Amino acid sequence: MKATIISIVVAVILIGGAFVLARGGDNDASTVPTNNVTIVDGKQIIEINAKGGYQPRKSIAKAGIPTIIRFNTKGTFDCSSSVRIPSLNISKLLPQSGATDIDIGSGQLGTLQGSCGMGMYPFEVEFQS
Repeated sequence: MKATIISIVVAVILIGGAFVLARGGDNDASTVPTNNVTIVDGKQIIEINAKGGYQPRKSIAKAGIPTIIRFNTKGTFDCSSSVRIPSLNISKLLPQSGATDIDIGSGQLGTLQGSCGMGMYPFEVEFQS
């Protein structure tokens, strides 16, 4: 009887895990694009919070519009206070608290990738038409 109960519990755990993986369970909330993009005076502003990584990790924006990435910090003391966007040759130290705007020009179709100074915390902006 005890072996049967253990077998049922193991089966339920395995089936539950299969459902989670089938739904894309390896995605946490930080990788799901959010509505963090606004257009003000003809410029697209992408807001990203920097502390213990970047939130959201993925942003979706429109290609061909002058774009600013605004990094917001609040008591940030880790490596996410150092931003790198290699394809644009951008390296910027962020203050411990405040907002820092980085003008990246007009985004082109595709994905712009960046990270912290150590490469531990990635973020990306997908530019769509």
